[in-house]
Formats: sequence, C-alpha cells, structure tokens
Amino acid sequence: MQDDVIFSVSVPATSANVGVGYDCLGLAFNLRAHFTFKEADELEIDGCPSRFQNDDNLVWQAYCTACDKLGDEPTPKHITIDSPIPFSGGLGSSSTCVIAGVACALQESHSGWDPERALDLACRIEGHPDNVAPAIYGGLTSSFVEGGHTVCSRIKIACGFSFVAIAPPYSVQTEDARLAMPSEVPVETAVWQMGRVVAVTNALATGNAGLLSTACVDKLHEPYRKKLIPDYDALREAARMARASAFVISGSGAAMIAICESPIVAQAVMNNARDVRDDLWIQILEPSLAGTSITCDDNTIHHNTFDEI
Repeated sequence: MQDDVIFSVSVPATSANVGVGYDCLGLAFNLRAHFTFKEADELEIDGCPSRFQNDDNLVWQAYCTACDKLGDEPTPKHITIDSPIPFSGGLGSSSTCVIAGVACALQESHSGWDPERALDLACRIEGHPDNVAPAIYGGLTSSFVEGGHTVCSRIKIACGFSFVAIAPPYSVQTEDARLAMPSEVPVETAVWQMGRVVAVTNALATGNAGLLSTACVDKLHEPYRKKLIPDYDALREAARMARASAFVISGSGAAMIAICESPIVAQAVMNNARDVRDDLWIQILEPSLAGTSITCDDNTIHHNTFDEI
C-alpha cells in the first residue's frame, strides 16, 4: 500500500444563518477540522466513528461527486479525519467534509485549487451556501445562487465579540428542520427579516452590541425550529440572564450560539448553560478570517484568508 501524503486540508467550523440571515449568512470560527489524503490501493478511512469508515463517508462521496463534475476518475485514498467539531449538527461538520472532498478532487484536476469553483461544487453537494461559503473564504459571508453560480460577499467582524457554541447531546435532522418551516410567510415577516439582516451584519462589522441585541430577532425559521430542540428555551433564558447580546440556533440545530460583547459575558453564559444541563458540549469561539487551507506534499500552501480574496 502506498503511504505518501498528497496533501492535507484544514477547514473551519461554521455557523449558518446567524439568526436572521436564513440560508444566506454564515460565519467561520477558529475551530478547525483537518483532513489528510494519501494514495492507497483501496479506500481506507480513519479518525471517525466506524459507521462512517466506508464508501458512504461524506468526504469520499464529495470527492467522487466532484471528480465526476470535473470529468476525472476518482482513485482510492487513505483519508484521515481529525475533527473537534461536534457531529450533533449546527457547526458545519458536514460542510468541512464536503469541502475536504472537493479540495481533493480540485487538487488532482488540471485546474488545481480554485475557491470559486470549490464553492460552486460544494454548494451543489450541500444544496445551499450558508455553511460552505464561510468555510471556504473565512469571515462573515452573505451568499446567494444566481444561474447556477454562487455569489459570495465577505464582511469583516469587529474585534471584541465572543461566540459561545452550545451543542446538546442530541441532534436535529436537517430534513426535519426543513419540514418544520412554513411553505409561505407574510409580507410583514419578509420586511422584518430584510431590515434586521442588514442591521445584524452592520452591528457585527462595527462592534455595535446594542444594535445586535435589538436586530437579531428572527421570525422566519427559529420560531418553528426551536420546537425540535428541547433545551432551547432554557438555554436562551440562561444566555439572556448572563447578558448575551444575541442567542441563535446555529444552522438547523441542534447547536446554538450566544453572541457576547466580551469574554466575561461569554464565561457567564457558559456557567449558566452548564446549570441547565451538565452534558453539553460548550466552547467559546472567535471569528476566523481564515478559510480553507491546503498544504501540499512539497510544503506549498494555498490559504484562503479574507484579505487575500
């Protein structure tokens, strides 16, 4: 069996929606998943639960799909996954796998790594860009799809905010979260969302915690999806009592994010959340301007950061 490392891929955890930015806003964090690819005689995967160590693995599936889109033939790999991101959902664990597989396919293609092409391929696999865009580019992103191409805008976040990620020991199925959504919304709800999504991005960019607290109140998806998270109300109240500026469902859940104006407030949120239940995965995260990075076997590094794109 061959054992030469082709390259490694590092992808940040992400939070989709950021409250009022349903299916368009996403934010990258300084918690990263790492993937190593080696040539092999047959598929071998380690570093993840045994039920994912087969050809149904999302990294492998994304690699094969991307190869097909690029007109290339996938070859067997030894894939090693090292990810601290909870599998319970809401912090972009699936997006990191998709992007790693896409990165492998692009690196092996004649065109090589291309973040714009990676975004289009990853979005086709994931179905929407809110997680994959910040995971590729870093920072806070707003994305939409036009004519089969994903358009991404990137916004820097002001220094000072801390993000408390809270993952309960259960998951929410993405399909269930989608089914919980209404098929139509009133015009008043659409107007509510549009005004607040602009205000939230401005608040994060300028460090205006007061504006964030006023604006980050969702009416489009959280009222329906919170019913799928048994501890949502108690944890939201715990964050409010600690003076968090905002509390949102991360992606479709079950993870949640408390946005805090200082590390002191973030620590208070952690303490209060642990009083709700003691088996939560909780970590204070910071925004990451660095997106996906690829280290090749010749030590060449392709590193997407906010300032480079």
